[in-house]
Amino acid sequence: MLVANTVGTGIQPEPQVMLTSGEPADDLNRALLKLFDDWRFRPEVTWQHEYYASQRLVARSWLRDGECFGNRITGKVPGLDHGTIVPYSLELLEADFVPMDLNDRTRSITQGIEVSAWGKPRAYHCYKGHPGDSLAVATDTKRVPAETMMHIAFRKRLHQLRGISVFATVLNRLDDIKEIDECERVAAKVAAAMSGYIKKGQPEMYEAPATDGEPREMTFDAGMIFDDLQPGEDIGTIDSKRPNNALIPFRDSQLRSGAAGVGASFSSISKNYNGSYSSQRQELVEHFQLYQMLAAPVVYNFCQPVWDGFVDAAVMSGAVEIDGRIDRTTLYDATHTGPSMPWVDPEKEINAQILAMKWGFRSRSRIIRDRGDNPDQVNREILRDTQERDRLGIELIGDGPPAPEPAQEPPKQNARIRAA
Repeated sequence: MLVANTVGTGIQPEPQVMLTSGEPADDLNRALLKLFDDWRFRPEVTWQHEYYASQRLVARSWLRDGECFGNRITGKVPGLDHGTIVPYSLELLEADFVPMDLNDRTRSITQGIEVSAWGKPRAYHCYKGHPGDSLAVATDTKRVPAETMMHIAFRKRLHQLRGISVFATVLNRLDDIKEIDECERVAAKVAAAMSGYIKKGQPEMYEAPATDGEPREMTFDAGMIFDDLQPGEDIGTIDSKRPNNALIPFRDSQLRSGAAGVGASFSSISKNYNGSYSSQRQELVEHFQLYQMLAAPVVYNFCQPVWDGFVDAAVMSGAVEIDGRIDRTTLYDATHTGPSMPWVDPEKEINAQILAMKWGFRSRSRIIRDRGDNPDQVNREILRDTQERDRLGIELIGDGPPAPEPAQEPPKQNARIRAA
């Protein structure tokens, strides 16, 4: 659920390169997006994940393990086929690739990260293969400069180099919830399989069975009658009181605490959407801010560095040309659009957006970006649809003149006059 609300279907870049005259460089922005559409299908060295799937994997590793690494590779590299027009690839690395126990005071290495005297990372020492592959690979490391390495980490303290899992504070609680569910499931399964026992009575009433030591067998059928009980014996049943009616409220309270510990929405995790529109809206708004806080490190520490490297590779390879009209200070500017806040009541939400745009509180482009779309692409699609409708003579209800606003009644005068 955290991955779905922080990355979702993908955090899409929208270049914002400007001309020296202050106008958008539309031709260059569209050329970059066209090259990006070719690159995003093979963004990483293994060719197994497209760019938006890579974002989800990076976010999942970051939230689960506390951190994730990524090396940006540009240009010709022996044995590496980029497979795209822009010679640029990503080498995504899980936290295990940077050894936590690698410490060397002489080289200023702490937990696998080489830092300066001020604590700024200068390089990362990574295994050449996964440490679980073989001992020979696990002990062999390579030095990756910090200029090409991306490190997204979940930090809770100053001067902290490595990250911690977002679930660190609730792992015990989640493990207990899982154990309770397992025990209750087994108990309900036992209760569903009807069981019984034979009560022998007092010891002095017991008589040795005449079975020659063989176990007694009784067929358990619906509506059966026991007519072969020994003197002093009685039939009893085991009632486990399952399913437990008090389990759901207790489990929901524990799950609510666990959801609060990681900043997730309880309704989304438990799939319990009971409540009024106001309560659902309040929960959605509060947790959407938390999701945006979690999405910010993904944008700043992964998406924007990836875009910077992509632009550098596109320019250096000659895939795009930069002339004197381009404001080079805006060459790397881009807007990254992630998941939008879903609508609880679409009619109320869209009317609120219309009012905000009408009174100048929000721009149309910002509203489109908040919905996860590219304003330039939406405008071109609207223009193309309008031209196609005019050519075919299609008329829509919304194409006509706006309906006149209803006349407002004059305010009623108050008949009571207060004394001065």
